Amino acid sequence: MSLFSNLLNLHSGTKPREDFFTEIVAYFLSLNNDILLGWLKHHSIISDDNYSSIKISTQQEHKRLERHTEDSRLDIVVELSDGLNSDVIFIESKVGSRDDRNALEKYADILSNFPNVRHRILIYITRDYDPKEEIKTPAFNLEPKVIFYQLRWHQFYACLQQHSTDILAQEILIFMRKNGMSHTNQFSSVDLLTMVNYNKTLNLMESTLGEEVQREFKLAFGGVINGAASRTQWKWSSRYIIYTRFSGNNFWCGLGYFNLNPDSSTEYPYLGICLEVSPGFVERPKIIESMQKVINDKPSIWTPENLTIVPAWSAIFYRKSLQEFLSEKDQLSAIKLFFQESIKELKTVQEQYFDFPWKGVSIEATTEGDKEEYQDTSLTSIA
Repeated sequence: MSLFSNLLNLHSGTKPREDFFTEIVAYFLSLNNDILLGWLKHHSIISDDNYSSIKISTQQEHKRLERHTEDSRLDIVVELSDGLNSDVIFIESKVGSRDDRNALEKYADILSNFPNVRHRILIYITRDYDPKEEIKTPAFNLEPKVIFYQLRWHQFYACLQQHSTDILAQEILIFMRKNGMSHTNQFSSVDLLTMVNYNKTLNLMESTLGEEVQREFKLAFGGVINGAASRTQWKWSSRYIIYTRFSGNNFWCGLGYFNLNPDSSTEYPYLGICLEVSPGFVERPKIIESMQKVINDKPSIWTPENLTIVPAWSAIFYRKSLQEFLSEKDQLSAIKLFFQESIKELKTVQEQYFDFPWKGVSIEATTEGDKEEYQDTSLTSIA
């Protein structure tokens, strides 16, 4: 469970992931100046740490210069002072997006115009590979000079791992893993094993969710979405499932493998069936009431997620850990039987606890809607 992912999911509409993460990191560094200075020294951005004053601010606004077309808002500004000299660092952070509006040049202009500053430093730190080789050091040949550094978030992740005993650092590390900020530029032994065994793993999962299971799923819930759409779910939401929607994108159920990208390598994925409702669905109160009755009556076999949190995607799960099947002589047959059991259990729940019909849809191809449907709005626990 990730605290920061849960907090981010409380945002309705588009999730402000970049700004959200910026605030988290800036707050953490303001509490841990030694980690900030150690990180900067590690990348040779500063040469010593004899600063008597350290000030960190976020979303700092600056009026446009004469040659700019708009005002600027800086992600993080770090002001360092030793009592005699001041150094100023602008940090521009990207998590998924890119600098496609020449913002770096504007920020360098602003930084170059800062008065009474010894060292002016611009850091561009990204999750994804976004080389800025055209930006030289000093940046844009400005006077006074601005020194430019380009970093990746996985480098900060590696630095932060050295302080993983700190509770706040632990939560930041979890959030970074969940949002792809821990990946390095190199293939690990685990990556190579994943690459080599990808098709085998996919075939094993497909065999347990084959035609017989899909037929029972469709018969029970009126439709089934599978094939390429299931693989899209794996990419975007770390789950390999067949599923169907009952009311647009607001109410759906899915059967298969969840948590395929766990926080820890010691965690196991789980498998089973889920029923989930969006935060804005008009029928949500009635659905949540029915879900709560299921949990109250069957607490040992159904698991709730976010039933009392608003706004958030809320769900109930009938599931088991994959670890429970590893001792089976025929694991695939045991998993298939559990999937069939899961379908029957949800069908029973539907008939006993929900007083309105569910009408599913069937899709066997990937659409843009499938790609985006659960990318940012899914529950943290099943994403």
